[in-house]
Amino acid sequence: MILIRAAKEADAAVLANIGLRAWVNATSAIGVTEALRDNARAAFESFAFSTWQAITLAEVRGVVVGWAAREHFDEMISDFWVDPAHQRQGVGTALLAKLEQQIVERGLPVAELESHAQNDQAVSFFRKHGYSVSWFSMKYSTRLDREVQSVGLQKQLIDMNVTGYGFGF
Repeated sequence: MILIRAAKEADAAVLANIGLRAWVNATSAIGVTEALRDNARAAFESFAFSTWQAITLAEVRGVVVGWAAREHFDEMISDFWVDPAHQRQGVGTALLAKLEQQIVERGLPVAELESHAQNDQAVSFFRKHGYSVSWFSMKYSTRLDREVQSVGLQKQLIDMNVTGYGFGF
């Protein structure tokens, strides 16, 4: 059974390790040097230790197996990482459902995220869950130290049925 819960400060090291493993797996097609891996490790550690309050995690039998973050507690899903050993087992689906619930509870009608366009597994996952591509661009990645293709994805969570002149008038 998958348990979804808020992260605790004590989870930060495990979260950083999961993020790094998932990132290495996702970027394997574009090549990752040891220096880039070290930079990514430092970035995941910094994020997990400084932003754990914005992280929602997934556990299976008491073991943390994935996490996602809404860094600014808004509609933007800033991070979404599932340990490669636990992918395609419902962990991502359960995490995404919880994040979408959190976004709706804040009264925000749309969920948004950004991914490397070449991360076919992630783009496919989000499209399968109702997300559509909203933009595509080239962006400089500090972690990879190169230009990468990025894609923005979004999903309408609340039907903004507007009739007449604005909301409810």
